[in-house]
Amino acid sequence: MTDTSQHRDAGSGSSTGGTLGEMGAVVEPSTRDGHDAGAIDWGTPAPGGAFDDQSPPDAALIGDCVHCGFCLPTCPTYVLWGEEMDSPRGRIYLMKEGLEGEPMNDELVSHIDACLGCMACVTACPSGVQYDTLIEQTRNQVERRHQRSASDRALRGLIFSLFPHPQRLKLVRGPLRLVQRTGLDRALRRTGLLERLAPQLAAMEGLAPKLGAPQPLPEYIRATGERRMTVGMLVGCVQGAFFPGVNSATARVLRAEGCDVVVPASQGCCGALSAHNGREPEAQDFARRLVDAFEDSGVERVVVNAAGCGSTMKEYAALLADDPAYAERAAGFAERVRDVSEILVELGPVAPRHPLEMTVAYHDACHLAHAQGVRSEPRQLLDAIPGLELKEIAEAEICCGSAGIYNILNPEPARELGDRKAANIVRTGAQVLVTANPGCLMQVTSAIERAGHPMGMAHTIEVLDASIQGAPASVFAPTTTP
Repeated sequence: MTDTSQHRDAGSGSSTGGTLGEMGAVVEPSTRDGHDAGAIDWGTPAPGGAFDDQSPPDAALIGDCVHCGFCLPTCPTYVLWGEEMDSPRGRIYLMKEGLEGEPMNDELVSHIDACLGCMACVTACPSGVQYDTLIEQTRNQVERRHQRSASDRALRGLIFSLFPHPQRLKLVRGPLRLVQRTGLDRALRRTGLLERLAPQLAAMEGLAPKLGAPQPLPEYIRATGERRMTVGMLVGCVQGAFFPGVNSATARVLRAEGCDVVVPASQGCCGALSAHNGREPEAQDFARRLVDAFEDSGVERVVVNAAGCGSTMKEYAALLADDPAYAERAAGFAERVRDVSEILVELGPVAPRHPLEMTVAYHDACHLAHAQGVRSEPRQLLDAIPGLELKEIAEAEICCGSAGIYNILNPEPARELGDRKAANIVRTGAQVLVTANPGCLMQVTSAIERAGHPMGMAHTIEVLDASIQGAPASVFAPTTTP
């Protein structure tokens, strides 16, 4: 596997040309439709270069970067290593070089692989550079054109044969729960054997949440009282298999707030994991199936409680734009997608809130805050709960290191970022950490356990559900592992 887990020397340049300060202005003045695109040929990519003509990184979007550096303090890998080529503008420079004829090699791929795709740079950029589009275009090229090592291919093959398939994940639940209940997982961890032999697999095992009983949902759930809206609900892959309580809480809260909830049995993966990792054809197939699953359900909104899923589903119009059979349908579907916090704020509360006397720290999931721009809604929901005190976390814009499967593929930097996030969370003095994404919950739980600071963990919707149900704050007390 291309090793992006190793520590890089802080402040070091890249073999592709040093720092941007040494190189001067990366893009020379030239315009097309208002974009500064420098010396990049507006035709096809240079022969022999990193990219072919099948949706290469967009030269016009590359030209939008003016190298101001506002992205640097928000980029997790730049914060860790201080290396220019592991910053957004450094990666954009590498994309430009690739278009101009530089080959795709291990050096380029290592810097692209090191990107978490957190999109904090998109939020920070005053020029509106669409780095999210550029990194996905580049990753699509990498996955098609770069020969990965046998071990890397095997690991990625395992991940993508399992995680985007809800039924396969459900088959894993039983054995994994048995291992957890017998303590075999803790015994294996204490030996350190798996970490020495296969650190990526050790990371995967260490992130697994404590599993309870399955909580299947019916296909149709009627609103309590007067129906205000009919909504569809995404069950998700990891959310459905490993965090079924979050889905149950989501359905209960929507029902209590006057929503009929439709849960199509035919739904599957939304394609987020594939889209974010350069597997565009696979992501498109998943997207088509999900559009089909919800199309005739009669729902006014499609509600999502996992940040990464929601951000991808809102981009279906772009993902399927070139498919004449699905382009219009995908656009209509994307317009109806809402994070659960958005729909609840849009509707306004009707169910009474009961007090929860506790302090919580809210962690912004990157694909909710940066990719979807949803920041105030979860806080509004939490602030409206009597007795609850909301604490903000320092360096809120910095990713926790989960980033989909990043913490499996790149366990060392992911661990550093997780420990950094955990330290900032602990400093708030909060009793419970609240976030809105299963990957973040797993990553932060693991980091908090390493920090030796027991703390409750919950999804935003679980806290709201507890308040509506009148449950005590003690339901969020941390569980201890013998």
